[in-house]
Amino acid sequence: MTPERPPGEDAAFSSVEPQVARFHGDGPSTPAEPGPALYAALDLGTNSCRMLIAQPRGSQFSVTDSFSKTVQLGAGLEASGRLSRASMARTIQALRICGKKIEKHGVMRMRLVATEACRRARNAREFIRQVRRETGLSLEIIAPEEEARLAVISCAPLVNPKTEQLLVVDIGGGSTELVWIDLSAVAPEDRPQAIMRLHMGFGAQGEGPVARVVDWISVKLGVATLKDQFADVEDDSARFALMSWFFEENLSSFSPYHAQAPREGFQIIGTSGTVTTVAASFLGLRRYDRAKVDGLQMTSAQIDTVIRDYLQLGPEGRRTDPRIGRDRHTLIMSGAAILQALMRIWPTDRLSVADRGLREGLLYAQMSADGVLEDGPYL
Repeated sequence: MTPERPPGEDAAFSSVEPQVARFHGDGPSTPAEPGPALYAALDLGTNSCRMLIAQPRGSQFSVTDSFSKTVQLGAGLEASGRLSRASMARTIQALRICGKKIEKHGVMRMRLVATEACRRARNAREFIRQVRRETGLSLEIIAPEEEARLAVISCAPLVNPKTEQLLVVDIGGGSTELVWIDLSAVAPEDRPQAIMRLHMGFGAQGEGPVARVVDWISVKLGVATLKDQFADVEDDSARFALMSWFFEENLSSFSPYHAQAPREGFQIIGTSGTVTTVAASFLGLRRYDRAKVDGLQMTSAQIDTVIRDYLQLGPEGRRTDPRIGRDRHTLIMSGAAILQALMRIWPTDRLSVADRGLREGLLYAQMSADGVLEDGPYL
């Protein structure tokens, strides 16, 4: 069972304790009214700012409010090494909206995290201080391993009981995380639970089934940063091919890259706007429908057909294609280049599409730490 959320909302455990809200300036100090505890999770990435506000319900949660906006925080970062004034201003405006939603709902438990753009930018600390000063929100820059862990655990319900080798891929705006997990020593019925136990770390041991992480990597290339590196290549097809092969070259230190690709008992789970957009295009959805996309399985051949269609459309065709969307058309080919590289290395008949990720993981982490979730599969 998947978390409930408002229609059209786009889409894990952590050992970090949730924080009680500490606002400055005009932020809230007490809940607006008594009732079930509300939790917030905010994910500030290289391209997007996204937030969920939810309350626990049994072994899962229901979404009370949400926010998602393209802010392009990492625009120009590849060239300058700094967050630009314009991108910071856009982002702070989005964060003000998030702060107002948090205040409106009287949220007191939250984690508000930033990822690759803030990890890389020389002026990230200055930006974090500015955000706190102007919005009252305290952002936390998380490490790549925690980001990867959250992506993995949020996908646990999509793990097939027959899966013995699992690759989870999270294609972000500024980085791409890959985690290879060996489940062959875990009983089929225990495999989702074993994935969940990774909230204790990739080397976690203890009672109960534990998945073995063979290797993981955070590649400093996502849909925004990869696109920026090849912005000077004018030919659409040539740019796509260069991006795909360049991304593959950056996987050389990932140990499964050198191993023979398995076919039986192998599953890839992809979580990102790229993967969900490709799935929506494959289904021919003119309006995004999470219920149809989340959990969809696609073959390498089906993914390749969609990507070839994108190339035939060209930049203008992609811009007007309703299946891609206005916020995604400029980034879809760099994301597709990453996805094609993965399919070239590890062809599969079972790539599972996951419309879930960091925000869901942050929510479950807080709720688990507070002991407000019932025992169960969590998702």
